[in-house]
Amino acid sequence: MAKAKLTPELLKEIYYYMALSRAVDDRMWILNRQGRAPVVYSSNGHEATQVGAVMALNRGEDWIVPYYRDLAMVIAYGETPREIMLHLLGRAADPNSGGRQMPAHWGLKRRHIMTTGSVVATQDVHAAGLALASKVLKDGRVSLASFGEGSTSQGEFHEALNFASVHKLPVIFLNENNGYAISVPARKQMAIMDVAARAQGYGIPGVIVDGNDPIKVYEVTQEAAERARRGEGPTLIEAKTYRFVPHSSDDDDRAYRSREEVAEWKKRDPVMTFEKRLIDEKVMTEDELKAMQQRIKNEVNDATDFAEKAPLPDPNTLGRYVYAE
Repeated sequence: MAKAKLTPELLKEIYYYMALSRAVDDRMWILNRQGRAPVVYSSNGHEATQVGAVMALNRGEDWIVPYYRDLAMVIAYGETPREIMLHLLGRAADPNSGGRQMPAHWGLKRRHIMTTGSVVATQDVHAAGLALASKVLKDGRVSLASFGEGSTSQGEFHEALNFASVHKLPVIFLNENNGYAISVPARKQMAIMDVAARAQGYGIPGVIVDGNDPIKVYEVTQEAAERARRGEGPTLIEAKTYRFVPHSSDDDDRAYRSREEVAEWKKRDPVMTFEKRLIDEKVMTEDELKAMQQRIKNEVNDATDFAEKAPLPDPNTLGRYVYAE
């Protein structure tokens, strides 16, 4: 761990956000299966990529434009479990959309999380636009867009990379490659092995990283951010990872991948392997770990109770933000 020059405090914080997001994620699935939440898009398996990346940014100053699977990312960037649950349950106090949008459409102005759109890959163009604004304003901010490998088949992905590379914009394109675009395997999405290879066509660096190792993700994202702040333009990062659960709570992944494949990837569960690493390298003690896990359990219970007691939106406000008042 010496290579990344991370303090024990920061390593513990990375683990905390990974474990917290997993616990929130698990609770969201329970609420869905009980009929209390409409749909879940899970970050289960992606935690190391998402937390490692944003911890390398200036959190709350740099902009992120997440996609629907980025629960761990937005939690690490400052969205609280209470706010996550308000969004999931469509409450009036939901800071993402005031209860107007389906779950996993993240957006939190105070933390510089740009509102997520439903159209796949548009976040890449939005992040390039934010980076252009930062370049014009000379505010020193970097933008990060995250997306699955399936969305790299969309035109917006290529338009964003082309525009950002031509204008040397301070933006990071983070591909969370979990091998499946819903039910379509990567081999049917593209004729190349690596998304990062596409960077060459735009004259920018393409980096492949183990998406199950938050330290490695932190390192490459930090390097990309420093490069962007120096005015050297964008970087495409491809984090190889895996989702342990179906595409969403409405999907049955048994139709397109074997249980043996999922079980093999679960041996590399990023939350469990990083936890073991911190204990083995004496960054955390067993007592510290137990205390943190209890804290996380309390936070998730509090968030669930808080959101379920919160009022639903007033029907009279249905047209707000749609029509002028």
